[in-house]
Parts: sequence; C-alpha cells; structure tokens
Amino acid sequence: MFHRAVELKYLDGTALEVLFQDGMVKQYDISVLFSKYPQLKALEDRKIFLQGKLSAYGIIWNDDLDLETETIYEEGKTVRTEKPAASLLVAQAVAAARAQSGLSQTQLAALTGIDQSDLSKIERGVSNPSVLTLERIAKALGGNLQISIKLPSAS
Repeated sequence: MFHRAVELKYLDGTALEVLFQDGMVKQYDISVLFSKYPQLKALEDRKIFLQGKLSAYGIIWNDDLDLETETIYEEGKTVRTEKPAASLLVAQAVAAARAQSGLSQTQLAALTGIDQSDLSKIERGVSNPSVLTLERIAKALGGNLQISIKLPSAS
C-alpha cells in the first residue's frame, strides 16, 4: 500500500516530521541512511536540507537527493495520530459503497460517465471530487449523498 504524505516539517539536524493522509505523524532522521547512501550526507548542510520539496512519492532535494515517503512511513517513529485528511474519508466512503454494490470501477464509470482513472483517484484519496461528482456516484450506486457537519456538544 502506498502511504501519501500531505505535510512536511523540518526538525533539528537532519530530522523530518511527516503527516500522512491516514493521520499518522512520523519522525525520521535521514542520518541513519548516510552509511548506505553516502550522497545523502550533503543534507547535513542545513541550507540544502531545507530546500527539500514534498511530492506525492517522496521528498526531493535535487536530481541526486531524494527519499521515498514509504521509507519514512515504514521506518519512522510514530509520534502521534491526527484525524485523517478529509480526502481519505471520502475515498474510503466511495470505495466501500462501490464494493457493497458489487460494481467494478469500470462498471461504475460506465454508469456515471466519470472516467475509470478518475474514480481510481477518488478511491485512493488523491483527488478532491466535487459534491456534484459525489452525487453522481451515489445515484449510480442506487443511493443518495449525505453530508453532515457535526458540532461539539454544549457542556
């Protein structure tokens, strides 16, 4: 399974904190990789280290320096869990409803007019579908879309 990173924070030295779409927050010190990948020692330079950019698949500093987010997820230390990103909650709801209906993504695509690859993106949480798109999916599955806003109880 691919774990999508949604937020990156730089900590002291060569340590990172990454929030993943499922709500897991992991810390990882890149220095543990220096003996295996000597080119990563360049990240000891704080100026270079802080230039890393988070992509869907990893952190990229330049053509020679990158780190897969899957490494951080699997080997990093879990420091806390946050509520999963809304796109993951939508993804899980759509995938579960489609599975319950017994339809494949291809069949649902034919019923909704939504491209199968777009349905896949929705179910993986890498797409942010509109309410109208979610209504089309719900109707094609024989259901209806419900959206709720839960307010905290007054104590």
